[in-house]
Amino acid sequence: MKKIVVLAKQVPDTANVTGDAMKADGTVNRAALPAIFNPDDLYALEMALAIRDKIGGEVVVITMGPPKAAEILKHSLYMGADRVMLITDRKFAAADTLATSYVLAETIKKIGGVDLVLAGRQAIDGDTAQVGPQVADKIGFNQITYVSALREFNDNYLIVERDGEVQTEVIKSSYPVLLTITGQANTPRYPNCRRMLQYFRADVKENFNDSELSAAESNDWIIPTYALADLDLDEDRCGLKGSPTKVHKIKSIMLKGGDLKMYGTKPTNIKQLVRDITKVYVEVN
Repeated sequence: MKKIVVLAKQVPDTANVTGDAMKADGTVNRAALPAIFNPDDLYALEMALAIRDKIGGEVVVITMGPPKAAEILKHSLYMGADRVMLITDRKFAAADTLATSYVLAETIKKIGGVDLVLAGRQAIDGDTAQVGPQVADKIGFNQITYVSALREFNDNYLIVERDGEVQTEVIKSSYPVLLTITGQANTPRYPNCRRMLQYFRADVKENFNDSELSAAESNDWIIPTYALADLDLDEDRCGLKGSPTKVHKIKSIMLKGGDLKMYGTKPTNIKQLVRDITKVYVEVN
């Protein structure tokens, strides 16, 4: 195993959504929401680390986002990632899944020598589950989505379980391959204390002043960043310009409770409950 790439994303915490969560143009107002490591991507990272720990290789975590997305790359280093990359440029802003997968796919090609790509099943801010499969298509990898368990792996192939709608599939694949991982696959490890001490000051270069830069470089605290020009990308395929998906309209839907009716526990009460439920079902259908 040469290199294992993990695609990670910093996402708004959807458990704390407010009325300011969306901008007027239909894009997410990320500044108004606390940001977290996308949960499904943590399962992907754990699987990558478990594979590396047994058969070797290098785990590289990539995220595309603003400079503050470096926070999840620090967390990746704490957990055991060998290398991290922050893909950041204002020209990447407001990218849909098509534009995002283009940037990530080209980044993977630039890295070279990648045998395995792991990503979370989906991001909680979009819930599309499209980026992983689109990346696989663009880089020409086999792909297995909704992986719920890793059964067996070695330098030549891996065997996984994939959750289907009515059954679990057992799939064997050679490399190179891209997997998207569900929360049933594993339990992410806790950050390592030694690595937390080693990388607690890690950040993008711009956040170090001149007097700190030398120490940051010697201690590997600088999180490398790559912009559009660094990756030699087609600007027309990036960001809002390269995103055909447009939000037409956003509605705030308020769910209101109906009338409350209490029933007793006597047989006559139960019969009346059944009559009422049947009546509602007939009217609706």
